[in-house]
Amino acid sequence: MQEQASAGFARLLDRTDTILERLLSEVGKVGLLALGTIKAVGRVSYKDVLKEVETLGVRSLAVVLLTAVFTGMVLALQTSYGLTRFGAKMYVGYVVSLSLVRELGPVLTALMVGGRVGSGIAAQLGSMTVTEQIDAMRVMGADPISKLVAPKTLAITLAMPLLAFLADIVGILGGAVVATLELKIPAGYYLKTCYDTIVLEDLLSGLIKAGCFGFLIGLFGCFFGLGAKAGAQGVGKATTQAVVVTAVSVLISDYFLTKLIMLF
Repeated sequence: MQEQASAGFARLLDRTDTILERLLSEVGKVGLLALGTIKAVGRVSYKDVLKEVETLGVRSLAVVLLTAVFTGMVLALQTSYGLTRFGAKMYVGYVVSLSLVRELGPVLTALMVGGRVGSGIAAQLGSMTVTEQIDAMRVMGADPISKLVAPKTLAITLAMPLLAFLADIVGILGGAVVATLELKIPAGYYLKTCYDTIVLEDLLSGLIKAGCFGFLIGLFGCFFGLGAKAGAQGVGKATTQAVVVTAVSVLISDYFLTKLIMLF
């Protein structure tokens, strides 16, 4: 019995070592791709970047704004429910504006854009990988990182703060609709409380987060796309992995970015 337990524990240690080795290997590959992408930024064609901004950023505007407006409306309703207990319903604007600008705006924008853009990048590069187009680029002397990875990553990194800023505005206006029609708070008073609450540091913290999230979206989309295995199943798996890992990385990095920003 003791020998079986010892053998089972040894197998568990072996599996743990294998998992850790694979995890560290993947983290190293992501780090190398991130470093190569940063180095390649100076060599990218800015026409390609603008084209990618339109494809990845502008075309994500509808889903971002739709998410933001209903987030602001729901947040106003839920906030008023809690504040009414303390006779502070008139301060809904403070909570809604600060929550959106500092946290919900950039995070929800990143999750929505990550689902749309991250999966699109992974599917596109994954299809190119399995059909050996990436290998053909290398044979002809072209660098896939400079031609494909860097323009996409730079474009979504630049587009994300703009999308988050628009999401903040639309979310606050969505809260204003609920505050005016449902809570009977004057629109002028609501907007004034929002204006008085938000300071430059709040706005900058949200935009900095959004830019970092954009880099993660582009990086993981490209990473899993370039690592796709042969066949349609491999491309589908790479797309799923890109969406899941992007969402998890956004939520994890949000905590550390918040702590870092609070230090300054």
